[in-house]
Amino acid sequence: MTLTTLPAPVRTVTVTEPEITDYRGAARRGLPTARPGQASPVHTFVLAHTVAERTVAELTAAEPGPVSVVHLGQDIRTQRPVRPGEEVTVRLDVLGIRKEPRGARIALRVGLTGEDGPEPFAELVISALLVGATRLEPFGDIAGGPAAPAPVGAGAPQTAVHQLTTDWISTYAHASGDLNPIHLDAEAARGAGFETVIAHGMSVVALAVEEAVDRFADGDSARVRGLGCRFSAPVPPDVPLEIGLQPDADARVVRFTCKTPRGAAVKSGWIELAAPAGGA
Repeated sequence: MTLTTLPAPVRTVTVTEPEITDYRGAARRGLPTARPGQASPVHTFVLAHTVAERTVAELTAAEPGPVSVVHLGQDIRTQRPVRPGEEVTVRLDVLGIRKEPRGARIALRVGLTGEDGPEPFAELVISALLVGATRLEPFGDIAGGPAAPAPVGAGAPQTAVHQLTTDWISTYAHASGDLNPIHLDAEAARGAGFETVIAHGMSVVALAVEEAVDRFADGDSARVRGLGCRFSAPVPPDVPLEIGLQPDADARVVRFTCKTPRGAAVKSGWIELAAPAGGA
């Protein structure tokens, strides 16, 4: 299927308070309970994922063999969290496609509009490798999202260590709606080339964001204005996951990395925080 015949990738969904609570609770397992009704900044990706997944499936429908999707990088800019009971319209544009030896690299931009007007309250750029895709024609730009904000000075680094269990991964899968068998079934994961099930990449990012929000934003996820990262390697269950957090001098930009004993899992991570209400 070509871009000219691709159906308009638009979805409208009403986000319920239980969905917001369940998702943030899944991302925060092992951390104190979040503020009631306040969404994770990563919930924007949950809303974007269905449209992105459908778009990729339609673009690759004519491929002669199977196509697997490897999430390479994620950028999110947001003015506010998703609100309980809000009707959100999700619109997607394909920014660009580039052929690579293993398939095709693709960049997607997703905008979320809600109850406060026609301008998006969140925009996401998703970078992925479509392994096995051979028929997509190159076009456009795959440069990714805007550059990360520059930190000003350096604060004291902090470290958090977690161990994601299979139950943690399963809970996140159901809260996010991403039920890909590689996250839930060891045999399916082995068939895809992994030793066992793996955590969702965005679950690791969501956990890192929650750690940063607790430590540098007084638990207020509404202060998150953006985040981004690049994915390096999968995170299996039952191994130490070390999240390194490096705030700038004013704790307005927090750099982060995530690693297991095997090496980096998430790199080039950044989180931008607004000043507290009434602050400078």
